[in-house]
Amino acid sequence: MEIVEVNQLVKTYGSKETQVHAVDHVNLVIKSREFVTIVGTSGSGKSTLLNLLGGLDRPTEGSVKIAGKNLEAMNEEELTIFRRRNVGFIFQNYNLVPVLSVYENIVLPIQLDGNKIDEPFVTSIIEVLGLSGKEDSLPSMLSGGQQQRVAIARALASKPAIVLADEPTGNLDSRTSQDVLGLLRTTAKKFNQTVIMITHNDQIAQLADRVIRIEDGKLAEIQVTGGDWA
Repeated sequence: MEIVEVNQLVKTYGSKETQVHAVDHVNLVIKSREFVTIVGTSGSGKSTLLNLLGGLDRPTEGSVKIAGKNLEAMNEEELTIFRRRNVGFIFQNYNLVPVLSVYENIVLPIQLDGNKIDEPFVTSIIEVLGLSGKEDSLPSMLSGGQQQRVAIARALASKPAIVLADEPTGNLDSRTSQDVLGLLRTTAKKFNQTVIMITHNDQIAQLADRVIRIEDGKLAEIQVTGGDWA
């Protein structure tokens, strides 16, 4: 089943002589439970594409559908609610709330939406990510790798349709990066999540089911590496 459908997506900045097509007529379909990485040089448009997929930015032209819902048809309030319920975000700088504990950070999006916390589900995520015993710790008490695991747990806990990760290992050393990405792939499969991740590391990118290369705002290559898609 298609969870993401992108049709003739365009994002343009500037006008006339200074006009830049950050995303240039991109068509893309991503299936449920797929793990996809997006790679490209700096300024290639990969972060802009991810922001469009997550509804953090509005396209100049074209459409994005997530779980059958057209993001362009929503007003800002509807889009905010839709993102909170259907999209999990993992950022390079973790974006954890420093005064909240590990557990409180993980369940925060669920509480903001006024939903009941699925305690067994959250506990299972915490266990899989190796955070058991850290639930009451503050982010400042954790290593970078542990903080990133908390960010992954938070993204998964609300059971979103897709998880979007923007260079989630950019601040981590090589070994920790491999560990975190391996855990992200494992948890995505275990909890039936679809993951779309930006990375500059080709070795890490190969962990995905598909690698999508973008250059100058256009899809330059799609490589099937294995997993459910192959």
